[in-house]
Amino acid sequence: MPYNLKYKHFVENISFTGMFFIFFILLPLFSNCQNDSLKTDSTKKHSPCLATLMSVVIPGSGQVYNKKYWKVPVIYVGLGALGYMAYKNNKNYEQFRNAYLTMYKDTTSPQTYQMDGMEFTLNGLETGKNYYRRYRDLFVIFTAGLYIMNIVDANVDANLYDFDISDNLSLHIEPAPIYFGLNKTTMGIKINLSF
Repeated sequence: MPYNLKYKHFVENISFTGMFFIFFILLPLFSNCQNDSLKTDSTKKHSPCLATLMSVVIPGSGQVYNKKYWKVPVIYVGLGALGYMAYKNNKNYEQFRNAYLTMYKDTTSPQTYQMDGMEFTLNGLETGKNYYRRYRDLFVIFTAGLYIMNIVDANVDANLYDFDISDNLSLHIEPAPIYFGLNKTTMGIKINLSF
């Protein structure tokens, strides 16, 4: 398959994935947010839907809404580092790909290719091209994974924002009789969890 057709197929897959994300993830989420806003409450509640949408639009803004400020630098450092590694591997991939295509098309050239003070054969260029493409793709996947984790984290934090964590929680374990019939009893354990 020629390179241009592979690239076109890749772009079509990316655009399909983006459209899937918008229509099946964002639009239902946005409609749920509108339903939440129609409910009238005397007290204003912390909205998990708003936190999720904020993190979808601007990574880290949902964490700011949830007052988890320390997570914002972690998200941006992670996204920056992973994005840089994807960029660096893509740059090396393009360099090896261009050298490979040049050497593959030109049969009159010598059997080695000089790049960055090193000599590569056609097999060496293909190996380098595949290596950097693989790691570029991995870092793109890791970056997308961190972006999705940012959204999930904002949603979970917003859902647990009003969760009661008082010292009132207690667990009591005590012996208790267990009745099996008219005169059959045995000892067991009774567990009480108080909220």
